[in-house]
Amino acid sequence: MGIYGVVSNVAGGHVVTTILVAMVAMLFTAVSYGRMARVYPSAGSAYTYVGHELHPTLGYIVGWSMLLDYILNPLICVIWCSAAARNILPQIPYAAWAVAFALVFTALNLRGVRTSGRVNGLLALGMSLVVAIFLAYAIRYLAFVARPIAGDWLLPFYDPATFSPSRVFRGTSIAVLTYIGFDGISTMSEEVENPRRNIMLATVLTCLVIGLLSALEVYVAQLAWPFRAPFPESIVDTAYVHVAQRIGGRFLFHLLNATLLIANMGSGMAAQFGAARLLYGMGRGGSLPRRFFSAIDVRTGIPRNNVIVVGACALAGAFLLTYERGAELLNFGAFIAFMGVNAAALVHYRLRSQEKVPLAATAPLLGLAVSAFIWLNLNRSAMLLGALWVALGLLLYYAMRRSSGDTSTAPGFE
Repeated sequence: MGIYGVVSNVAGGHVVTTILVAMVAMLFTAVSYGRMARVYPSAGSAYTYVGHELHPTLGYIVGWSMLLDYILNPLICVIWCSAAARNILPQIPYAAWAVAFALVFTALNLRGVRTSGRVNGLLALGMSLVVAIFLAYAIRYLAFVARPIAGDWLLPFYDPATFSPSRVFRGTSIAVLTYIGFDGISTMSEEVENPRRNIMLATVLTCLVIGLLSALEVYVAQLAWPFRAPFPESIVDTAYVHVAQRIGGRFLFHLLNATLLIANMGSGMAAQFGAARLLYGMGRGGSLPRRFFSAIDVRTGIPRNNVIVVGACALAGAFLLTYERGAELLNFGAFIAFMGVNAAALVHYRLRSQEKVPLAATAPLLGLAVSAFIWLNLNRSAMLLGALWVALGLLLYYAMRRSSGDTSTAPGFE
């Protein structure tokens, strides 16, 4: 729901199509993650898989690209929360909201405030109920007000007046943000029962359920908002809640706006802490200066310096980037990781392992090909900024190797 307006404008309204195309790439990639979690059950991560199966330097590049994702996630959450808050109190400027949310995320993380599993479960239940309420309102609106006829039902999939393959593929490169996070399941191999079966099953089912539910959400939204003109810049980031207002009035507008605001606040806080922990692991492993990045606050046990660094990046980025550009740049790093995992699965199960698995070469090859194609359809400025980030990481990599006197392996990510 959060990226609906941005993807709609980029893809000429074909949001359902972009969600489903992205799901294909994610399903193949989910299979590769599940298979590699069998091989490395105690250290499930893209950079581990790539570093061991392909080359330590390539593993470092994947890890460095993942860091970009972790840093950009709280950044785009600050941008979205600020836009959503203005829907409630429009008299307060965007800049004030951006500063407020960046400070709140940082302050709560410095205090070690994190929601429990039970609270997260209740939030998920509440958000699921809101989705059900929205769909009920949408069905009523379509049945009694909009009343689509004949070919109207297919326009969200294909509208000949606005369809363009290049626009759809670029929209897909943004729509992948819907699925970001499924790869984290691979890190749970030590906690689950029967990980050889359940990690694969959970990863694939997560992508499938997210894809189908998201496709349904945007399908009814597109039917209820039949205008072919792009969403205006003033509402594009929170376009979905304006669709909700059309369907269910001010009640549904504020219900959905508040729900998505809470969801993005939770996501932003968690992402900021995750980025801080990743920076800590990189500092402890020698990929970043140890004295600063591996420092832990004695009282709270929090990597304080890293939380502040990520908070500062989120605040600065909220003024330098749009939500669309931030999402594309985040996906730049994500797709490097996805391509790396598919390549690692291909090498391991096709060339090295004696274990027989179905479609040992076909599944990762398709995942690699589709991921590479979507990655290449990212906006040019996102590709340029992403390439600069990778170049910076490589410079840092060689500087750390030179300073340590070790030229045989990459610095570690712990």
